[in-house]
Amino acid sequence: MSDLDIALCDASIGDTPAERNFRREVDASLTAFKLSADEQPPWPTADGEWAYDAAIITGSQTAVYNHETWMETLAELLRDLHELDIPLLGVCWGHQFIAQTFGGCVSAMDEYELGYQQIERYDSSLLFADFPAEFIAFETHSDEVVRLPPNATELAGNNRSCQAFSLGTAYGVQFHPEYDLRTVKMVTDGKREEGVSESVVETVLTSATPSRHAKTQTVKRVFENFLSIVGQHQ
Repeated sequence: MSDLDIALCDASIGDTPAERNFRREVDASLTAFKLSADEQPPWPTADGEWAYDAAIITGSQTAVYNHETWMETLAELLRDLHELDIPLLGVCWGHQFIAQTFGGCVSAMDEYELGYQQIERYDSSLLFADFPAEFIAFETHSDEVVRLPPNATELAGNNRSCQAFSLGTAYGVQFHPEYDLRTVKMVTDGKREEGVSESVVETVLTSATPSRHAKTQTVKRVFENFLSIVGQHQ
């Protein structure tokens, strides 16, 4: 394990596998904060010091444009951290939240992007070091970044939405590099309660095989690459 200390901003609601998944995949010391339960990372000190080397913001079942109190607090913290050049990584909801916080726009899609999807890498960013030009990742989202923040660079995408961007040392990825097969099946099955059709749910579940999920192993490099970026900023 690396000697990096990361603040894990867990934006998921209720009892979820989010923290477990990130602890399994991120090779660093993680301190988790359940944001919706009013757990927030500490603020930087007056002289610009912070207790952690970076922050990761997870996915969530809510929408970034709901503007709940804990979201407003998180946005203020992320602005402070970004001003201090502390690396940030947002995943799914976290990707959308970072975009919105720094002047981008997020809105609802006409239908879910759910399942294993092909993504094209657009940029040679360090976040995608050693990635092929195209790769497979699992997606589950009904909102998307429709306008990037000023001066942001789109790093990856597909025919549905922006899949990754950077803004200085802040990064967002729409897909889920942290999901294991058990999480894929659990999340997909739960989409029935959110109005996703039975046929779509069953199609995704049928595709969720060990061999199919193995093709997503490349995207786990996002975490390794992010930690390399963090190390360079120490």
